[in-house]
Amino acid sequence: MSVKLTFLGGVGTVTGSKYLLEKDGTRVLVDCGLFQGYKQLRLKNWAPLPVDPKTIDAVILTHAHLDHSGYLPLLVRNGFKGPVVCTRATRDLCAILLPDSGFLQEKDAEFANRHGFSKHRPALPLYTKKDAEVSLDRFRPVDFDDVHEMLGAFSVTFRKAGHILGAAIVELTWGGTRIVFSGDLGRYGDATMFDPSPIREADYLLVESTYGNRRHENLDAEDILAEAITKTARRGGTVVIPSFAVGRAQSLLFHIQSLKEDGRIPDLPIFLDSPMAVSASNIYGKHPDDHRLTAEECDWSNGAAHYVADVEESKDLDRNRMPKVIVSASGMATGGRVLHHLKHYAPDHRNMILFAGFQAGGTRGAAITSGAASVRIHGSDVPIRAEVGNLHMLSAHADADEIMRWLGNFERPPKMTYITHGEPDAADALRYRIESELDWPCWLPDYREDVELE
Repeated sequence: MSVKLTFLGGVGTVTGSKYLLEKDGTRVLVDCGLFQGYKQLRLKNWAPLPVDPKTIDAVILTHAHLDHSGYLPLLVRNGFKGPVVCTRATRDLCAILLPDSGFLQEKDAEFANRHGFSKHRPALPLYTKKDAEVSLDRFRPVDFDDVHEMLGAFSVTFRKAGHILGAAIVELTWGGTRIVFSGDLGRYGDATMFDPSPIREADYLLVESTYGNRRHENLDAEDILAEAITKTARRGGTVVIPSFAVGRAQSLLFHIQSLKEDGRIPDLPIFLDSPMAVSASNIYGKHPDDHRLTAEECDWSNGAAHYVADVEESKDLDRNRMPKVIVSASGMATGGRVLHHLKHYAPDHRNMILFAGFQAGGTRGAAITSGAASVRIHGSDVPIRAEVGNLHMLSAHADADEIMRWLGNFERPPKMTYITHGEPDAADALRYRIESELDWPCWLPDYREDVELE
């Protein structure tokens, strides 16, 4: 009997990754992510999952980012009782990411109810912090590169993907069929993370295509950062950097610390204003074999940045007129403390809003980087008069050339390569390159499409 694969997310979009495998009555979900961005995508989070969570036997996570893990609290609340298998660093990161996600959803709902700008009466969170904490009991962390037998049915091996701490390429073998999930592939030569591990063969491959139609700029991130910070400080402004709390924030602090040590930026205060990013930064020291950094380089509070402790201190940053740099989550400006900083700093031309990577369609980040005159935050339209930039070269995702480089490690073509986790234009561009340059068969799956893996 063949393995049935159903695409429950992560197709036609860069969010909501969920891939269901079924064989002989056993069901496994690879990734369990939240849909983000456009409203029609976010509404899928509220709709019943197309498969009953009670019937899923296990979840395998490629990494901790919410578009791959953020639906887990709801899955558990709705009846899932199996193991969640992932790397050790992924488990540690999920222990802060998931409760924080629940907490922010509760706070957003509370804020909407207090100020009356939600259509719902009352506005409710998708799940709560408590739901997220309960879901952590299902986690079963394992080591990279070991073969793990599961449910007496299949084996799974995690290989380093780069991207962020703990991120993995998943090799799953079931009944003689080898299925490889790229997860999110990292960059080659990244300053903080290892190169993605080479994979030699697969019967079926699911490969991400976030940057499938683009090449990252061949620019030095520190040169661009130094210029942005220096010119903004000279005109008396503040640089606000919306940053992903896991991976991107730490990379930014690494480069800012280097600039400070070399005297390439003014001696102005740097603030890391994200409790989740602070917690994530502390986790790097627990997993020294998962990244390139030394123990000293992992301590960004020692010279690079001041860690903001609480909400009142965060509010003080907006009252303080001194030029400074604020690194704050979230990376696409979809929630968190950065929204309050944007409300304060975006209307002033002296300031700069400096994004640090991919902005999914439908997010505030995508609107701002596309030149929107204003964005809606907490029920009000906020004018964007600050200078806007994007450090694309700091993206944690492989670009099109790097994806092709990774695919070049395969010693034989997969029977089928499924292009996932990309906007339609990016996914189709990668399909064209794989077909024309490698002569591999490819397919762009649709949401809820299912295929038989012979």
